[in-house]
Amino acid sequence: MASLPKALRSAPPEVPNVLITFPSPHVLLITLNRPAQLNAIPSAQHARLEALYQWYDAEPWLRCAVLTGAGRAFCAGADLKEWHGRNNTDGTSSSPPPQPGTRQAAWTAAGFGGMSNRPGKKPVVAAVNGLCLGGGMEMAINADLVVAAAGARFGLPEVMRGVVAVAGALPRLVRAVGRQRAAEMALVGRTGYGAAQLEAWGLVNVVVPAGGDVVAEAVRLAEEIAGNSPDAVIVSREGLRLGWEGVGPELGTELLATGLYGRIDAGENMKEGVRSFVERRKAVWKDSKL
Repeated sequence: MASLPKALRSAPPEVPNVLITFPSPHVLLITLNRPAQLNAIPSAQHARLEALYQWYDAEPWLRCAVLTGAGRAFCAGADLKEWHGRNNTDGTSSSPPPQPGTRQAAWTAAGFGGMSNRPGKKPVVAAVNGLCLGGGMEMAINADLVVAAAGARFGLPEVMRGVVAVAGALPRLVRAVGRQRAAEMALVGRTGYGAAQLEAWGLVNVVVPAGGDVVAEAVRLAEEIAGNSPDAVIVSREGLRLGWEGVGPELGTELLATGLYGRIDAGENMKEGVRSFVERRKAVWKDSKL
């Protein structure tokens, strides 16, 4: 693990095969580091990654996170070799792997990689550097923003292996791209969706041209977010999440106004934002207390 910024209140939980770095003030970079396995996530990792995101949300100094993968993949999904070994110990069993949402599932309420069903408090930018399949795709769908390399490839091939993408992606995918496009991805199982196509569909924010640095671009975006009022970012994100999760606009607005927004109204960062505008200077934000 890289040396820790002094502003942190505690050290992050250690997660095997995950690199934790701090490329810029207030920015956390999480790198899945099993390149030989295309960053497939084994069962034991899900709860540990969830704990890492919980730590991130609880650290006032951190304001935005970036998730990426080492090597040529962002994440190829579940470690199917591990599933096979667990469910075919004698080499003859035909029992399917345990499904998410069942008692046998390894991941928790936060979903695959602690991310695919994560409500969370602070934003996560997915820096999709290569293959983004299965559970990896589910994590990207639930990211707040997605930056993708031009050569990245996306897909939900679960149906080709007799399993289902039930770690949070399917209802979110319908909302993001519409029923028919979601059905194409989930029912056909293709793995060749390109970054440009998914940008056109609304799942990718930025496509980085060949030869560009997708992580650097994602960090730049995270820096922009981190430069804003941390309170306002948290509350704005919550307002977006209420819409994303199916709460109607009227109820969502009411819940936001009577909830988190009420805790920042006339607070230190709100006053500083108005004051800096009047004084024509850059705002100096305090760490969020939300």
